[in-house]
Amino acid sequence: MQAFASRSPQDKRAQAFKSNQNYLSDILDKEAKFSVERLSLNTDFIDFGGYEKDGKLYFVSARNKSRRNYGWNDQPTLDVYVSTREGEEFASPELLEGEVNTKFNEGTVAITPDGNTMYFTRNDYLDGDYEEDEQGVGQLKLFRATLVNGEWDDIQSVPFNSSAYSTGHPALSPDGRTLYFSSDMPGGMGQSDLYKVSVSEDGSLGEPQNLGAGINTEGRDSFPYIDEEGTLYFSSDGQLGIGGLDVFYAKANGSSFGEVKNIGKPINSNGDDFAFSFSTSEKKGYVSSNRGGLAEDAQTASDNIYRVVQLQPIEEIDIMVKVINAETGAPVANAEVVTYNDDEAEMGTKMTGTSGSTNFTFVAGRDYTLQVNAPKYKSNSELVSKDEEGEIAVTIELTPIKPIIKEEEIVLNPIMFDFDKATIRSQAALELDKLVGVMKKHPEMEIKVEAHTDKRGSAAYNQQLSERRAKSTVDYVVSQGIDKSRISWEAFGESKPKIDCDNCSEEQYQENRRSVFKITKR
Repeated sequence: MQAFASRSPQDKRAQAFKSNQNYLSDILDKEAKFSVERLSLNTDFIDFGGYEKDGKLYFVSARNKSRRNYGWNDQPTLDVYVSTREGEEFASPELLEGEVNTKFNEGTVAITPDGNTMYFTRNDYLDGDYEEDEQGVGQLKLFRATLVNGEWDDIQSVPFNSSAYSTGHPALSPDGRTLYFSSDMPGGMGQSDLYKVSVSEDGSLGEPQNLGAGINTEGRDSFPYIDEEGTLYFSSDGQLGIGGLDVFYAKANGSSFGEVKNIGKPINSNGDDFAFSFSTSEKKGYVSSNRGGLAEDAQTASDNIYRVVQLQPIEEIDIMVKVINAETGAPVANAEVVTYNDDEAEMGTKMTGTSGSTNFTFVAGRDYTLQVNAPKYKSNSELVSKDEEGEIAVTIELTPIKPIIKEEEIVLNPIMFDFDKATIRSQAALELDKLVGVMKKHPEMEIKVEAHTDKRGSAAYNQQLSERRAKSTVDYVVSQGIDKSRISWEAFGESKPKIDCDNCSEEQYQENRRSVFKITKR
């Protein structure tokens, strides 16, 4: 990709790669949204284009050995087959009845909602005539067949076909009023583009419309499919992917489509993955792929049909994380952002850049926790609720950790005591543990504890109370493995308040009930 981008800097793929050179990990690190299983009806010949309609699976295969072999792959020409569903399996496939199949290649099909009209792909052959372009190439064309007494007959060419370019791979909108297809007709953006055309009530077709730069690329964009919710699926080698052709999707957005996204593994592989079809109501569908290795005596990997089952929603959320200094608002670079889902499973870790930012893409409909760690900062976390959608901006503030060793003392958060008590609180124990850690790291260091009280009570009583507090502090440190010769104490009672006040607030009283840790030897 780096070499390609340097040679073709204006190519959309090169520009997309330059803006996200880590795209592979972004795709591969995503949670799998589908399971994939190879169908038992596959053969050593080419099988692809699985499309289920009313309990029947239609697909394309080269298994008909009575056909002549096709030159480029030395396999028989392609026919359309159909198999009836029997539970989770399918009956033995049979050739589609009627006039669809010929001695030339047929391709993928799409059937109208009423089940009476089929659009299909075929070499440029109709009524016994086989056409070629000026270079002697037989292009693909779209045809329409009608169901008559259980057979697909009355074959008609669609009006925008031409022997000068190919049209094929039909798909229909849920209401049957829009036909989608791929073509390399003049005026496109790449090797093949996706188009749509309106279908009137009498079956006549309008003028083809290119789906535009939001969908089409400089590469091959083909095999469209529209699910019940209007989501467009298609295959392309012009988007950033993980193999040859990858399957992509774009959610319906009014009369057009939203952002194109890679559907991820395991639907996509390092081979060609195409002809994806899917039922949102059953959460099942099919994809074709040549990932399965070489067929016997074949020079290239053979296409096979795989059943796909949806494991979790296809919708995603994009979490844009910005980590900043809580005191200054400055971005925090090299902060580690660890993500967890609502099952407490770790989803991935990324580091922030110089702008303090990073991003994650996750399956929607789940809670996610972002845990942020950075040197010299206290850790912090943030919850992203499952109710949030789309692109979510999260700012996480990190509080700097103040240096624990100053010139003359160890700086801890105040060691506070309850009123009239000398007992070490749990919070105080956490702070004293930091002191213990420093003293273990610096075995020559000696510390003096200075204990103070507030002014409530007599001076004599407060002196005794501060002594008890100093002793309890020292005792705790010694109990954690520090030799008692390294820590001493002095009690000041109420004589050195931090805040000198007569009518102190409770917070001011608390500030005065404290211990300070002086370094007497380094």
